[in-house]
Amino acid sequence: RPVYTLTDHKAAVKALDWCPWSRGVLASGGGSADRSIKFWNAISGKMSRSIDTGSQVSALVWSKHSQQLCSSHGYRDNQLIVWDYPSMKNIQELKRHSGRVLNVDMSPDGSTIASIGGDETMMLWDVFGPPPRKSRGEGSFMMMGSSGFSGMSVIR
Repeated sequence: RPVYTLTDHKAAVKALDWCPWSRGVLASGGGSADRSIKFWNAISGKMSRSIDTGSQVSALVWSKHSQQLCSSHGYRDNQLIVWDYPSMKNIQELKRHSGRVLNVDMSPDGSTIASIGGDETMMLWDVFGPPPRKSRGEGSFMMMGSSGFSGMSVIR
């Protein structure tokens, strides 16, 4: 049986992602009649914040190396929005899809987001930049150049 059942959304819950750098923080996004991103304390089961995005939320992905969240949206503007967290200040809007954005995923290095849309396209966005370099002695990872994407690419 569930530990918690969270029922504060007013429409279908379409997006969900765990914060990779803050224990117990879960973000969820609601559909057309809800249009919100809600933040949950998964340890207590309580909602900590809700923001109205103005359109349905189709996907969420947290940055792996900065305090930012990217949301994708459907009807009205069909865009991706990069938010500063926890202020939830809109940092950047990415509008190139002509149909609703259906889903997003992040590259393994955390620099590039891939989005797919109802417009039959997949777009690659250089959103978060390259991961920070590790200093000597912090592990074996070493930055060997850029992600290979400049800005945005479209695959159709």
